[in-house]
Amino acid sequence: MFFLLNYIKIYLYLTIKEIYIKHIQFKTTGTCARVIELDLDDNNIIHNCKFEGGCNGNLKAISKLVEGKEASEISKILKGNTCGPRATSCADQLSLALENAINE
Repeated sequence: MFFLLNYIKIYLYLTIKEIYIKHIQFKTTGTCARVIELDLDDNNIIHNCKFEGGCNGNLKAISKLVEGKEASEISKILKGNTCGPRATSCADQLSLALENAINE
């Protein structure tokens, strides 16, 4: 019984903490993807990253890879990435979206 009461107290403590989520919608430039949407929690951790348009398989893979990662770390890794002859890429645009969101 004692264990059960302690478990309930711990559970109640964990459910009371509020997490604030910031939803980001970033219009890209110079890429096939038109929009990047993602959520950042109050620790700048990335969640629910999605691209509209672009290379479906590659962008799904990027979304899976960045899930649960810290925004500034991902931004540093992806910044400056290019796509073919373009000066930017979907990954570079994600970096810009994250930089803007962090600096807001």
